[in-house]
Amino acid sequence: MIAVRALWLCLALAALSGCSIREYALRSVGDALAGGGDTYASDDDLELIGIATPFGLKTIETLLAEVPDHTGLLLAAARGFTQYTYVYVQTPAEDLEERDVAAAYLQQERARRLYVRARDYGRRGLRNEPDNVALLYWTGVASAAAISLSKDRPDMLAGLPEVDKMIRRAEQLDPDFDRGTLHSFLIGYEMSRPGAGADAEKLSRAHFARAVELSGGRQAGPYVSLAEAVSVEKKNRREFEALLKQAMQVNPGAQPEWRLANTVMQKRAARLLARADELFAE
Repeated sequence: MIAVRALWLCLALAALSGCSIREYALRSVGDALAGGGDTYASDDDLELIGIATPFGLKTIETLLAEVPDHTGLLLAAARGFTQYTYVYVQTPAEDLEERDVAAAYLQQERARRLYVRARDYGRRGLRNEPDNVALLYWTGVASAAAISLSKDRPDMLAGLPEVDKMIRRAEQLDPDFDRGTLHSFLIGYEMSRPGAGADAEKLSRAHFARAVELSGGRQAGPYVSLAEAVSVEKKNRREFEALLKQAMQVNPGAQPEWRLANTVMQKRAARLLARADELFAE
């Protein structure tokens, strides 16, 4: 595993006496580690990834303590902490809420703190490269997620304009970023953003159509996002169920680098379908 090799090499590098040689080597390790996410993304074993990811994230933080301005590592930290928190902290908290509200609240608070950590790494990266679309996207997503769990904290809510600025800048620079990833986020964002107007639903549906087009229909995420953000809001149960069933029919491994994301989204689709009566209660 890249993270394991990188950590041992990082420890070995600590013994080097030449500062320039040591920093060069550390940055080379950082480059390798920052670009090593495909192994995780193409795996379909959520439990295995859940065990491995914290070690990888701490390895990234170990390297960042030595090379704090490494843009690739800062992006990897922002992206990695955001993804890990959504799948392994926030989503379990939502499930827990049905059984133990107090425990769910503690889990949500942990999720908030981790999203803030991701946001702060992203902000550091943006100081180096303010127009880096990937950094704008992941920093914006982490910030939005942290705010969504901080409804009772005015200091966090004050960050909403910053989120909008980052997301709109990313959209301006590369609206089709990562084959529709930005459009998938905007499906829900248009419905919940500050100052959302009467055209919010139209915008969300346009982003959905573009996300499906760019992914060739091989990502479950856009279907889940539209069902959760629009169909529920508009009380359209028939559409809600049709979208989630379509998400469940996506072949998770059709695009190897999307296998893990599809697995996560299909689990969410199944959970939402099971809650249909609750979500559409008269």
